[in-house]
Amino acid sequence: MSRRDEVLVSTDWVAEHLDDPAYRLVEVDEDTEAYAGGHIRGAIAWHWKEDLHDALQRQFVSQEELAELLRRSGVGPDTTVVLYGGNNNWFATYAYWLLRYLGFDRVRLMDGGRKKWELEERELVTDVPSYTPADPGPLAPVREELRAYRDDVLAHIGAAGGAMVDVRSPAEYSGEVLAPPHLPQEQAQVPGHIPGAANVPWASAAREDGSFKSDEDLTALYGGVGVTPDKDVIAYCRIGERSSHTWFVLHEILGYERVRNYDGSWTEYGSLVGVPVER
Repeated sequence: MSRRDEVLVSTDWVAEHLDDPAYRLVEVDEDTEAYAGGHIRGAIAWHWKEDLHDALQRQFVSQEELAELLRRSGVGPDTTVVLYGGNNNWFATYAYWLLRYLGFDRVRLMDGGRKKWELEERELVTDVPSYTPADPGPLAPVREELRAYRDDVLAHIGAAGGAMVDVRSPAEYSGEVLAPPHLPQEQAQVPGHIPGAANVPWASAAREDGSFKSDEDLTALYGGVGVTPDKDVIAYCRIGERSSHTWFVLHEILGYERVRNYDGSWTEYGSLVGVPVER
């Protein structure tokens, strides 16, 4: 059952709630300098590396560190976080998945992100707001059912009732390249994909304006490669951010119950010794 109305807000809705203290607007971008060049009035920025990742390990922040980020952001016990970002909400959905994984549920996503807001010629400002720190309240327990680890992925290969979706580009999937063209081509990995994974590039779920396609179109898109509501689904990409977008589509919009994001993704799997690979 679709949960679209529970997890998404429109650009019109955001424009109408810019001065509503019950919401905290947060921009998260791959391009961490985009915010400084102009952002929605009242929005603060979270740096996806510095604010959401451990400073030493390849790991996310802890629940305690997330609570501190929310506190610094002025998110009180009754505040809902509304996320948005550039490039079809690429890294905004990454932040959304992480918040849900770490037990924070008062979160929504602005459908279309920066792209739709800019196409509609809405106002962008450069003023950086300041909010009084607040206590966000207790977080729910970490939701491991939303995250897949390498052993889960290995056990999933060829498993009955399972489905795996590789959301990278066709060139990455086939092994022609190891990363998108604008990123380093890491040499610690072998090229290819996890055996049995279907290739549905993450941006296939978005319209030209960055918003999500209809429920009917999304169901057909993934159903055409065997990703259906009855399946236990694992999504992966290169580092887990594009696959968060696909996780959002399947789990949050379409309401598929068993969907996990493999955030280790190809940078981990492609560097493992002796695991099966297809090209």
